[in-house]
Amino acid sequence: MIDGVKHIPRRRHSDERGYVTEILRSDEGHFENFGQAYVTGCYPGVVKAWHKHSKQTDYFYVVTGTMKVGLYDDRPDSPSVGTYQVAVLGERGDDAQLVIPAGVWHGMMAIERFSVMLNIPTTLYDYDDPDEERVAWDAFEDIWTVKNR
Repeated sequence: MIDGVKHIPRRRHSDERGYVTEILRSDEGHFENFGQAYVTGCYPGVVKAWHKHSKQTDYFYVVTGTMKVGLYDDRPDSPSVGTYQVAVLGERGDDAQLVIPAGVWHGMMAIERFSVMLNIPTTLYDYDDPDEERVAWDAFEDIWTVKNR
């Protein structure tokens, strides 16, 4: 596991009417700050990667569908430097929130069908000076291709 990444199980409260899931509460120990909330959609098989932030922590939760989230740690002072991590979140994955600290490369791809992810980052997006560094989806090891076993 990459140092500082948190996999927070969520509880889906279901009954015959549907369900409700609490995504992020300000009284939880991993809560840092509210910056904004947004959703991002992804078509199946499309890789939206890689990027990282220098200040921002991301709080990912897949609302609809299933997504593979890839992480890579190249922080020189991190005990997990050089480590990759993959999480499968959503309907056919874990009902969990993924907390991604600043400095960790990350990206996503939908599995099976169009999927939607909610992110509640700790900072506002700055249109004039985005807290974002990007590289191509294939800049690191290929964790996106499904490997049959």
